[in-house]
Amino acid sequence: QVQLVESGGGLVQPGESLRLSCAASGSIFSSSIAGWYRRPPGKEREWVASLFSDGDTGYADAVEGRFTISKDNAKNTVYLQMNDLKIEDTAVYFCNTVPVFHTWGKGTLVTVSA
Repeated sequence: QVQLVESGGGLVQPGESLRLSCAASGSIFSSSIAGWYRRPPGKEREWVASLFSDGDTGYADAVEGRFTISKDNAKNTVYLQMNDLKIEDTAVYFCNTVPVFHTWGKGTLVTVSA
């Protein structure tokens, strides 16, 4: 069973940046669509970004132009660079494949607050 471990979250002010990492225990992202998801406080988990094997990407409208997904296949790691963070980006962030196939990790909390 693949384990997913997210890291890099924290408390930041609006306009600041964070880089999240997701380390997988297996090479799941080299052959599958990698994805980031988030669960805002009191809301359902939602899709944020996808990275296809050909390098193409997709983003939710709310983060388009501010977030960038990337990966390092050699490290079995997916990243999410988050710039110009907004208060509404506050959430627990998770990684998985798209569609979701693996057990969720614990996520990493991002809090954007003035």
